Amino acid sequence: MQELLTITLWFAAISVGVMAGIYFAFSFFVMQALDAAGQAVGMAAMQSINRVIVKSPFLPLFFASSLACLLLVIGGVMQWGIAGAWQMGCGAALYLVGMLFVTIIGNVPLNNALDAVDAHGPAGEAMWRRYMQRWLPWNHVRTLSCTGALILLIAAIAER
Repeated sequence: MQELLTITLWFAAISVGVMAGIYFAFSFFVMQALDAAGQAVGMAAMQSINRVIVKSPFLPLFFASSLACLLLVIGGVMQWGIAGAWQMGCGAALYLVGMLFVTIIGNVPLNNALDAVDAHGPAGEAMWRRYMQRWLPWNHVRTLSCTGALILLIAAIAER
């Protein structure tokens, strides 16, 4: 059981780190580049990104990392007194709340709303502004949550 938990912890740390990098890129330069390209171009590009990303390795990694973190929360609670358990459980919980739930309640509904509007149509400009104002803060939360979770998961590895 310990070996499986250790493997899960390592997988989670690596996959959470990859996710942190993806969200970091969107928070600090991808969205700004799309916005700088102009409303219609930026919006059409983001619509394309949102369609492609769900058919890429991102989605399996998104769900696998979430499942691994769920298992680590359970493992962390069950082993609370053991070295690294609180870091493991708290890091995994931070990931689930700050990445998974934020994505479900914040980013995905905004992505769906963006997809429903023609980038070159009359509602495109207003939708893009609203999208940028709402989507980006949620993504910052994901970036910070993933980074914090990564730090805690690495700390758990170091303690074990």
